Amino acid sequence: MRRLPLLLGHCGARASASVRENTLPAFDLALEHGCDGFEFDLRLTADGAAVICHDARSAGIAVARATAAKVPRLPRLEDVLARYAERAFLDIELKVPGLTAPVLAALGQRYPEKGFVLSSFLPEVLIELRDRDHSLPLGFIYDQKKQRQRWRQLPVQYVIPHYSQVTRELVDQVHDAGRKLFVWTVNGKASMLRFTGLDVDGIISDKTELLAGTFRVEVGSQE
Repeated sequence: MRRLPLLLGHCGARASASVRENTLPAFDLALEHGCDGFEFDLRLTADGAAVICHDARSAGIAVARATAAKVPRLPRLEDVLARYAERAFLDIELKVPGLTAPVLAALGQRYPEKGFVLSSFLPEVLIELRDRDHSLPLGFIYDQKKQRQRWRQLPVQYVIPHYSQVTRELVDQVHDAGRKLFVWTVNGKASMLRFTGLDVDGIISDKTELLAGTFRVEVGSQE
C-alpha cells in the first residue's frame, strides 16, 4: 500500500462555513474530519505576543501596533500548543520577523509530540531561527518559479511550494537532498490523489473533510 502523506488543514478547516479560520474551533474541526494536523499563521503584537492571525489587521486593528489585550479574540500560540501538542502535527507559519523569542519560549513550555514545522516565506526568519536553535524543524514556503531552488541555500528540512510549482522532478530533488515536501493549497480530489502519486510528504487543504474523506476511501478500498 502506498504511504499516505500527512493530511493538514489550511488555517484549520478553512473551507467550512461553520467556523472562522485560524481559530480553535477551525482546528478542532480539521481533526474531527480526520486530518493529522493543521497549518496556522502567527503574527506579533506590539507587546511581543505570538497570536494566530493571517492578515495584518484583525477586525480593523493593526495587529503589529496593538497589545494582545486589544485583540483578545485572537488565540495565542500557547493556547494552540496547550490544546493540540499531544494530538496534532502543527505547521506553524511565521508571517513576520521578530517572532523567534516568543515562539521559542512557547515551545520550551510545551513541545508538539506529534511533530511540527516552523515555516515561513521569509528566508531571514528561517535563518534567525536556525541561529538560535539548530534542532528546530524549519520549512521554506514559496509560490513563484524564481524561488524554486532557494530551498537549497536555506537551513530547512521541509520544502513547502504552492501546488502550481510541484513536479515529479522537484519532489525527487527534495527527497534526494534528504528533505520533505508539503504542497499547498490542494482543494480537488483528483489533485490530492495526483500529489500522493508523486510521493509528497504532506498535503495542505482548505477542504479538510474532502481531504480526509478521500484517503479514508482509498485506504478502505485496498484493505
